[in-house]
Amino acid sequence: MTKMTRIALAALAVMGATTAMAQSSVTLYGRINTTVERQKLGDVSNTVMQNNASRWGIRGVEDLGGGLKAGFVLESGFSSDTGAAASTFFGRQSEVNLSGNFGMVRLGNFFPESYFATADYVSMHNHDTGPSADALYIDPVWMGSAGGAAAVSQGGRVDALGSGNKIAYRTPVFGGFWAEGAMSFHEKATVQEKNGYDLAVNYATGPLALGGGYSQVGGAKQLGLRASYTFGQFVVGGYYQRNDEFTLGTRNNFRLSGMYTLGASEFHANVGRANSWSNRDDSAATQWTLGYNYNLSKRTKVYTYYTRINNGKNAAYGTVYGAADSMGKDFSSFAVGVRHAF
Repeated sequence: MTKMTRIALAALAVMGATTAMAQSSVTLYGRINTTVERQKLGDVSNTVMQNNASRWGIRGVEDLGGGLKAGFVLESGFSSDTGAAASTFFGRQSEVNLSGNFGMVRLGNFFPESYFATADYVSMHNHDTGPSADALYIDPVWMGSAGGAAAVSQGGRVDALGSGNKIAYRTPVFGGFWAEGAMSFHEKATVQEKNGYDLAVNYATGPLALGGGYSQVGGAKQLGLRASYTFGQFVVGGYYQRNDEFTLGTRNNFRLSGMYTLGASEFHANVGRANSWSNRDDSAATQWTLGYNYNLSKRTKVYTYYTRINNGKNAAYGTVYGAADSMGKDFSSFAVGVRHAF
């Protein structure tokens, strides 16, 4: 092959790549979030290195013309303290979507938008991850699954089983308002026994942001309402959640949070309260957290926090050890960590 031929082929390859890049783009992204913590469950203390929902992903979009776009997201979790991959490789998210002036249609596996519209929005100090995550919010899309009631009685919030086999429609943004509705097919091969339904609404104008979410699987339901307001260097927010579960009955859950920024520093405080289930006495719990973040850049921060969960004798919120005898034991953790996004 002559030198000129090689140059011509290389030029054609570059031209082809340039044309493809003009029509579509693919982005690698992720977050590594690790802490060293002194944790205490009941009377037992332990020093650990803790992964805080580290993940990596790939997202892409192709411009199909006429305002129509095709996109995808593949996201995988991993343990930053050990390097172990998630048992389901793209278990965090695996979706394909079409979007345009009509809004967006999503197909695949993704978290309930009702959670992002309420609890996640006001969990500002550590992105609702790790032992300081909101332990009191409950996703009903897994409460309706086999064994869900037993898991709820233990009080811990886990990733929603109803995230997969899902179809969703998201509206365009109208004057700061948008909504998304989704249905998760039970598909008998999975542990989810009923179709799941999820609805989220969001509204933002100036310093005020409002949101709400409703979810249902079988006899398990939840309704959440959220508000936040920014004035100067302060942000205050909160949400209310109402749960209805066919075995445990009903309960109310509240959380208030605040953040004050000063240069690269952030000062955080939040408190949550879950009342007892109507069919389970002494199952209430309170969680509060104080945190400090220092932003070294837009992508990297160092931080510390102290979180504590006080459980009633028939509650076990935040019991990260998962012990069968953890019912009624309080949990606390003091942590120092680093988070880097890419």
